[in-house]
Amino acid sequence: MKKVSKGRKDRGRYVLYAIVFLVLGFIFAFSYRTLGKDKVDVAQTPSLQKEEQYREELIAQKERNKELTDEIFMKQNEIREFEQSISENENNHAGLVEEAKNLRLLLGVIPAIGPGVRITLKDGDYDPVEQNPNEYIVHESHVLQVVNELKISGAQGIAINGQRISANSNIKCTGPVIKIDGRTYPAPFVIEAVGDSEVLTTSLQLRGGVIDGLVHDNIVVSVEQLKELKLPALRNES
Repeated sequence: MKKVSKGRKDRGRYVLYAIVFLVLGFIFAFSYRTLGKDKVDVAQTPSLQKEEQYREELIAQKERNKELTDEIFMKQNEIREFEQSISENENNHAGLVEEAKNLRLLLGVIPAIGPGVRITLKDGDYDPVEQNPNEYIVHESHVLQVVNELKISGAQGIAINGQRISANSNIKCTGPVIKIDGRTYPAPFVIEAVGDSEVLTTSLQLRGGVIDGLVHDNIVVSVEQLKELKLPALRNES
């Protein structure tokens, strides 16, 4: 009887332990679920949600600002290139206008006004009985030497005895007179040129140059520098 009673007591104790452990396990499970739910609830509080939203909006705004900055930089480059293009076009236009003016001056279609030089060529003194007159009078070659040197030295306009000449002008000697584009002029021959008077004079007076050659050919030459010359445009024969 004692053994049976002891066995029942043991079984009762085991059942009690089982019930206690079962209750404790239920309590632990319930507590874990409750705490987990609380954590989720805390994570989802409105303040944290707004903070996360602000953070995302801030990141998006920074990216947009970077895009706008890049776009502004590109537009600034486009404006700079456009302004440079306008400046270059203006410079090109001004250059073309100046070039066209110089061309019209060289062609003689417009009057030439400015500083320049006046070169006078006279026949040399000679004895017609003992000396050959051709060796003392001004020929077309002498006039052309002066005219060509003036052109090379940058003369903007040239006139001979008041008649404007161009690149196509015809200068021909006929005895003691010279014909320029069909018009006859006697000596002395006054050649006037508009341009830098210092440069024009220096080029004519180079040693062994035009002036020395004319003097060697017995031509009387004088050169004047003038502050202002007025050369007419080419005559219209039509």
